[in-house]
Amino acid sequence: MRPFSYARAADVATAIALVREHPSSAFLAGGTTEVDLVRQGVLRPGLLVDINDLPLDQIEDLPDGGLRIGAMARMSDVARAPGVVQRFPVISQALVLGASAQLRNMASMGGNLCQRVRCSYFRDPASPCNKRDMGSGCSALDGMHRGHAILGGSEHCIATHPSDVAVALTALDAVVHTTASGGDRMIGIDDFFLLPGATPDREHPLERGELITAIEVPGWPAARRSVYLKFRDRQSYEFALASVAAAIQIQDGTVTAVRLALGEAALTGRPATAASFAAAAREELAQAETRPMNAFKAVLAQRAIVRALSTLTDGKA
Repeated sequence: MRPFSYARAADVATAIALVREHPSSAFLAGGTTEVDLVRQGVLRPGLLVDINDLPLDQIEDLPDGGLRIGAMARMSDVARAPGVVQRFPVISQALVLGASAQLRNMASMGGNLCQRVRCSYFRDPASPCNKRDMGSGCSALDGMHRGHAILGGSEHCIATHPSDVAVALTALDAVVHTTASGGDRMIGIDDFFLLPGATPDREHPLERGELITAIEVPGWPAARRSVYLKFRDRQSYEFALASVAAAIQIQDGTVTAVRLALGEAALTGRPATAASFAAAAREELAQAETRPMNAFKAVLAQRAIVRALSTLTDGKA
């Protein structure tokens, strides 16, 4: 391991200033992923700024029924918070399925959104990887890509983001709150995760020294009827091959409102039936770009959508 400096910030302003002043610095939250990457030589920070003392761990129920989660709130605390379990079960389920109990007790919500991809080539400094060294190439394109993306990839990168709760937050139109030396801003969750395109090394629109302070989820009543399904190679702690977050509102057998990570526009106004769910899933996955080792994921994802929506309609769809 290369030597690096360490500082512990007592307030937000100090944390931001320290990272801005040192070009090779980074924030350190739970460290469940970051420390591993430093050990592997993938990340080489000159300074790690510990932000665990910052007062950003609140979990607040908002007057409109929404939810505000502090960036330093631990995944385990959020997963069992009454307001989350009762009004946003999809978030609680995604957090529980997203990591082992030990990791959930350490990992922060902000850190979870900013964690790096689990691509084995990214984590191997000897392998070409555009995320780690832009212009070196993407080893996964012609290599082992069974767990890689079939939607949203590019000729420069097909890695998938590993966060489970990010899927749930995207389905619920969450907003990420940040602060920097220039002030505060809000970033819609759809804009927070950047597709690789021609710049796979840039995963988020955050500026140097910009710190996530909170995640806000709108108070959508139908979120009470929501579910997160995750399909993986084993039932113990493992990353998803396909997953879906869904919330649905039905009136007289017709879908009146839906939040779905996939296929949302194809469902509104249609009957709440398995046939409608399957049609929406096929439409969404029509643009999938598969490769020999991950072609099965297109079928798996469609079945995941149908199962999630059927689960929410009590199996009567």
